[in-house]
Amino acid sequence: MPDLPDLLLARLTSAFPAAADPAKAAPMAAYMQHRFPFLGLSAPGRRAAARAALAGLPAPGPAELAAVARGCWALPEREYQQFACDYLVRHARLVEAPLLRELVTTRSWWDTVDALATRVAGVAAAPAELDAWALDDDRWLVRTAILHQLHRGAATDTARLFGYCTAQAGHPDFFVRKAIGWALRQYARTDPDAVRGYLAAHPELSALSRREASRHL
Repeated sequence: MPDLPDLLLARLTSAFPAAADPAKAAPMAAYMQHRFPFLGLSAPGRRAAARAALAGLPAPGPAELAAVARGCWALPEREYQQFACDYLVRHARLVEAPLLRELVTTRSWWDTVDALATRVAGVAAAPAELDAWALDDDRWLVRTAILHQLHRGAATDTARLFGYCTAQAGHPDFFVRKAIGWALRQYARTDPDAVRGYLAAHPELSALSRREASRHL
């Protein structure tokens, strides 16, 4: 009998094309700036097909989880990487930091990076690792570090949040500047005065970061 990764990947590569609408593939690829081919599966359709593929299968162990993720990353169509992100989020406590780094820095774009950053990184990577990622030359690791506390609310480590934003305030990349604004805007839902004070104290932040951070203040 095939092992879990082989069985799941075989099910996915059967179920996903069968559920896809090829007419949607080109517009989906265009939306992602033609960086990846698509089968033509909407998010609800992808998740429904994934549920069918997962039916009756046991939960993975860390090695099996990594094998499934790498297998999905090796397939050309983007829906497989998006499934892998959903699978990793579901089993975030089994994800190891080297695997997370590999996935964030390979076939990178905002759809996979943001899922891993906001739902997996804070569990899989130690604070010291995230500190290093926040200063890395790879823009996607920087974005991951900045966004990893997005859903923590009152449990946010504000020294890290503000420290990462300050360290990358002058970053030239759109996705890093957008992440700074997004992270600050989200934290403003918990402590708007802290974000107002931070913005006032840091005029070096880009216009994009400031505009995003201030959107609901």
